[in-house]
Amino acid sequence: MITGAASGLGLADAKLLVAEGALVIMTDIDIANGEARAKEFGATFIQQDVSDEASWSELMKVIKRKFGRLDGLVNNAGIAPIANIEDLDTETWRKVLSIHLDGTFFGCQAAIKLMKENGGGSIVNMSSTAALVGIGPYLAYSAAKGGIRSMTKSIAIHCRQNKLNIRCNSVHPGSINTPMVHHALKTLMGKDIMAQEDPEQTRLELGIGEPDDVAYMVAYLISDEAKHINGTEMVIDNGDTVI
Repeated sequence: MITGAASGLGLADAKLLVAEGALVIMTDIDIANGEARAKEFGATFIQQDVSDEASWSELMKVIKRKFGRLDGLVNNAGIAPIANIEDLDTETWRKVLSIHLDGTFFGCQAAIKLMKENGGGSIVNMSSTAALVGIGPYLAYSAAKGGIRSMTKSIAIHCRQNKLNIRCNSVHPGSINTPMVHHALKTLMGKDIMAQEDPEQTRLELGIGEPDDVAYMVAYLISDEAKHINGTEMVIDNGDTVI
């Protein structure tokens, strides 16, 4: 199951996991795009607002009835409004935290209950390099992603100590070629990648990664090949945070 899968990183994750043989459920608030994309490559789409706790228990019932088990969850849904500490309003702050932190918390809690019934599984929580470095214009987003980073480690230790055979890791992309990053570049730098004569060359010049760069990591962490990787933060930024 992948949340926020109608576009961007979630969509790339869904496509790759289906290609690797997984039965994938995509969720999103964007019904039209989600249904269309899922139909293209053989996934199942279900509308979901991840900040709605009740939606999680209902989804677990659907998954158990339709597939019998849940082996992997990717908590990917998120938003990234641009606002610094002086500009951010309380409503936006709470909305960002509800989608990222509440959504990830509800998802992990619900998934663990179902995964325990079938001997284990793997959870991947989408964080960001914003959890590792300061990004002034993204206060709420940075705070939420930092919370996801810490939450992931706590869940991983809990699952290990209780011998649940459930792994929980976080993934931390930097700038990736998604609508979210396009919006940031256009708003903060006046750089419209898609309006350039050669968008691909512009992407390369700016050092921006591709969605599949993240999807390959997610697929690995979901797989049994990553059986000894737990509580880890996987940074995908081509070294940006170490320069």
